[in-house]
Amino acid sequence: MRQSQLFYKTKKELPKEAKTISHKLLTRADFIAQLASGIYSFLPLGWRVHRKIKKIIREEMEEISGQEVFLPTLQPKELWQRTNRWQNMQPPLFKLKDRHKAEFALGPTAEEVITEIAKSRIQSYKDLPLYLYQFQNKFRNEMRSTGGLLRTREFIMKDLYSFHSSEKDLRNFFDKVVKVYSRIFRRCGLRAEISEASGGTFTEFETYEFQVPAEVGEDKVIFCPKCNFAVNLEVAKVKKGNPCPECKTKLEKINTIEIGHTFNLGTKYAKALGLYFVDKDGKKQLVKMGCYGIGLGRLIGTIVEIHHDEKGIIWSKEVAPFSLHLIQIENTKKVRKIAERLYKNLRKSNFEVLYDDRKNVTPGEKLVEADLIGIPQRLVVSEKTLSKNRVEIKKRSEKKARLIKISQLMKIIC
Repeated sequence: MRQSQLFYKTKKELPKEAKTISHKLLTRADFIAQLASGIYSFLPLGWRVHRKIKKIIREEMEEISGQEVFLPTLQPKELWQRTNRWQNMQPPLFKLKDRHKAEFALGPTAEEVITEIAKSRIQSYKDLPLYLYQFQNKFRNEMRSTGGLLRTREFIMKDLYSFHSSEKDLRNFFDKVVKVYSRIFRRCGLRAEISEASGGTFTEFETYEFQVPAEVGEDKVIFCPKCNFAVNLEVAKVKKGNPCPECKTKLEKINTIEIGHTFNLGTKYAKALGLYFVDKDGKKQLVKMGCYGIGLGRLIGTIVEIHHDEKGIIWSKEVAPFSLHLIQIENTKKVRKIAERLYKNLRKSNFEVLYDDRKNVTPGEKLVEADLIGIPQRLVVSEKTLSKNRVEIKKRSEKKARLIKISQLMKIIC
C-alpha cells in the first residue's frame, strides 16, 4: 500500500474523554474514529489489525472443529422472554419495535438464537458434540463507555457455542477451549491470567475470565504471583494479603482488563427453549451447553495498552496492519528508483508493505509517523544509505537501527 493513497490522517488533538493510552494512540494514529460515546468506526489501519486477529481466531477455532455461522443481530422478544432475560439482562437490552409493533432486541449475545437453531437439528446423541462460532456485531447498553475500545456499546465479538450429550464431554471441551484461548492471546502478544468469575445473567455454573494485568483495567483480581491462582474480586473468598490456597504465597490485588470469557451453561437454555436429544438407551435428555467469547475491539485496545512506548504503538508481527514500513527519505531520482524496486520485489514476495512514497513530507515527520503507527520493521532508503549500497533497517521494538546490504535484505527480514 502506498502511504500517499492510504486513507488516514494522524492528529495531535484528542477527544476530551481520551484517558487511556490505547484510546489516545489509536485515535492519534487514525486506526479508529469516534462517532458517539462508546461507538467507533474502524478505519483502514485499524480494520487491517481487526482482520489479522479474526484470522488468528478462525485458525484456532477450526483446529478444534468449530464451524462458522452468522446469526441475526435483531432478536425477537419471545425468545428472550422464554429464558427470562427480556427484563433481567444486565446491562439492559437495547429494545426496538418494527412498523408492525413487533418487539426486538439488538443482540448482546446469542444463546437464545443458537439454541433455537440447534433445536430442530439435534435429535440424537449421534448429532453431538457440535461446535458453532461466529463473528457478529454485539450491542451492550452500558451505563458508561470509557477507555476507547476497552468499553464500548457496539463491538464485534467472536462467540463459540458447544453442545454436548454429557457433563463429562462438556468439561473436556471446556478445558480444551481454555487452552486454545490462552494460545490465541499469546499469538496476539498477550499473557492472560485465567480467573474464576461470576456467571452473571448467563449461568449459575463456573465461568473463567482471561485477564490481562493493566493499571487502566476496570476489573479487580486477587492474584498469586507465584502459581498464577486468580479469582475475580466479585466472587473471591480470599483477600489481598491472605495465603494463596494453592501454594501459600501472599496474594495480591491487581487491576486487569478482561479479554475473554468462558461459561459452562449447563442445561439452562436447553431447558428453557426445549433442546433435547435421544441418548443411546432411547431416553430423552437435555443438551448440555458451553459459551465462549472474545471481544475483538477490546483485544486490540488491550494490545496497545501493553505494547507501546512514548512514541507510539508497537505491534507484533501477527497482528500488525503491515509487516514492513518502507520509507523513502529524499525525493531524488536514485532514491525513488531503488525504493520503487524494493516495494515491487517485496510485494512479489508476499510481504505486506506500507510504502511511504509521499513527496511533500519531511524526513522527520515520516519517521515520527512511523513510530506512532508502530509497524514491526522499518526500512529507510536515502542518499546516505545508498551511497554505501545499503538500506537502514530497524525493528519498532528496538532502539538502534542498522545498515544492511540491499542484496541481503530478503534473508534478514524473512
